[in-house]
Amino acid sequence: MKEESSYHLPLYKDCYFHVYNRAVGNDKLFFKVENYQYFLSRVKFYLANFIDVYAFCLLPNHFHFLIRINEEDPNLVSKQFRRLFVSYAMAVNTQEKRKGNLFIKNFKRRWITDERYLLSVIRYIHLNPVHHKLTKDYRNYKYSSYKSLLSNKPTIIKRKDVLDWFGNRERFEEFHEEGKEKIEEDFYNFEIE
Repeated sequence: MKEESSYHLPLYKDCYFHVYNRAVGNDKLFFKVENYQYFLSRVKFYLANFIDVYAFCLLPNHFHFLIRINEEDPNLVSKQFRRLFVSYAMAVNTQEKRKGNLFIKNFKRRWITDERYLLSVIRYIHLNPVHHKLTKDYRNYKYSSYKSLLSNKPTIIKRKDVLDWFGNRERFEEFHEEGKEKIEEDFYNFEIE
């Protein structure tokens, strides 16, 4: 499996990354249903010109994205992520009448250089709510890109690219179903700190 993981790995143009972060301590990132949609709107606002999004999942205390960098300057992309986190944290802190950091200071990123690993990351991201016992059926989880990838509705997700990687829509669905059988093995390989 070819991947590198770090809090400080440069976000180089045309590279794919599994990006994730979590709330500090035992806090949540998303306190209300509206927070999930607001976070995605902030992702679009701060990052749409700098990255392509291929998969995502938002969970109460953490999130995952599979992205490709479109920007030459890796520092600018990191700065945009910081702006996203600060903007969202300020809104949630106001909403919840709380103070201080919401996110762990540095978001983690894994550089993906292997196509097989890329496909496994997509499945890992979509099966995450099952692993964390938020749902029994990943296909019904509201805050992931799984449904968007199978829909015809407009989305910022690079739907065509993802389905092409799997060969077609049916193979995409089969690959996810196959993953249910080895969910613990996948999660052992991808566990986040």
